[in-house]
Amino acid sequence: MQAKPIVMSQSTQLSKTSQLDELSTIELAQALMERLSISPNDWHRLKSNRNSRASEQAAAALVFLLKNQPTEAVARLEQASGWLNRSISAPPCPTHGK
Repeated sequence: MQAKPIVMSQSTQLSKTSQLDELSTIELAQALMERLSISPNDWHRLKSNRNSRASEQAAAALVFLLKNQPTEAVARLEQASGWLNRSISAPPCPTHGK
């Protein structure tokens, strides 16, 4: 079964664009970071998900970059890269094994 494409009316698209235009670039980046952050409820399920972890770190890097904090941005980009190239892994959960 093929998925049907989502078709938005032109007025709906314009409305969403207008709403986004009201936000600053930093606010948009922060919203993206919040959307991609792993919630405490999902932590155990996603802590080793490389795409989720890299996305979370890349979004955080964007926020730091826009706030003119290049050192923090680089650190987050390196974390994102480490998740993608498999050079880092999730540590064991500190609350288990006690």
